[in-house]
Amino acid sequence: MSIHQSLISPTANPELRRALSERLQRRAALAGGLGELEPLAIRLGLIQDSLTPRFRDPTLALFVADHGLAVDGLPLMWGRTTKAHADLLLHNRLPSSVLARTQGLQLSVVDCGIADEMQPNPRLQSRKIAHGTRNCRLGPAMSLEHAHAAVRVGMEIADKFSGNVLICAGLGQGAFESSALVMSRLCDLPVKDFIVSGPDMRQDQLDPLLSLLLACQARHREVVDPMDVLAAFGGFETAVMVGAMLVAASKRHLIIVDGLPACAALKAASMIAAPVTDYAVFCRSHTHHGIDQALAQFHAAALLELGLDSADGCGALLAWPMLRSAAALLTDLHDSADTLMPPPAPPSVRVSGPGRLSSRPGLLGLPSDTGP
Repeated sequence: MSIHQSLISPTANPELRRALSERLQRRAALAGGLGELEPLAIRLGLIQDSLTPRFRDPTLALFVADHGLAVDGLPLMWGRTTKAHADLLLHNRLPSSVLARTQGLQLSVVDCGIADEMQPNPRLQSRKIAHGTRNCRLGPAMSLEHAHAAVRVGMEIADKFSGNVLICAGLGQGAFESSALVMSRLCDLPVKDFIVSGPDMRQDQLDPLLSLLLACQARHREVVDPMDVLAAFGGFETAVMVGAMLVAASKRHLIIVDGLPACAALKAASMIAAPVTDYAVFCRSHTHHGIDQALAQFHAAALLELGLDSADGCGALLAWPMLRSAAALLTDLHDSADTLMPPPAPPSVRVSGPGRLSSRPGLLGLPSDTGP
């Protein structure tokens, strides 16, 4: 399956949307409305093209790789190498591993390009494109051939997943900075917007980082095509996620996007096949302001705002019960004779383009209404 042959259908379906809304109205007539869970339930029904959306074998896929940009002095993640972080994930020593198990989700750690060799593990997929990318300040982070190979790897991975829910998060030393460069170029926004962590970020931390990333951008100032941008700035984990998202959307699977690398992958994927965003909802695992800027590019907000400061993936795992509950409103709550009455006035749910559902702009990880 090539990139340009990925068949991704928009989720817009006025008749199905009407039927889903009427079903929820009957539920509300019996026991009251459930607020923002209702537009989320409608979104899930449209994604699966079904009145009774069901989830099976949900998977948290953590795409991990090292970045050559890290040699320019980027700090280690929590003071440890990418390999050490991946080892902790695989041995249930990080919250995301434990949360995945308690929520009944499969955990898959995908080695897209960790600089060191990893020991075999049942939950490790060894799909290394290379031992980390090159330093994008000095040249392209990867060759265009490597970028295409990484996207194909992601397609193969998503095609083999048994479930219909894919949680995407990217990790690795330099992953956040690399994805900030990708988002900056694809969205035509200053890279500073994505790297400022918050109002309390110290200037002596911001200035050297911004100087480094501006030098990277100057080195590749002419690059605009999404695949060329991935090759110039991206990490292997981002490129692999692009392929995984394209195939997941083509199979009408739910894509849960958590973190800046996953947002960068979705942005690149949407420039290859625009309807891929119809299948995505958004989560966050930390309060970094760069995530706010990234979510704004999709006119969306995170499903939950819990003030986390953890590795990407945790926010999605904590939001998973909300998604299950929204689907259950349509699938597990059965109609009975005494509820078959004329429905009340329909809720204020608007549609503006394929799958763009919201009751208020940007709530519950859904894109907001950006139409006239």
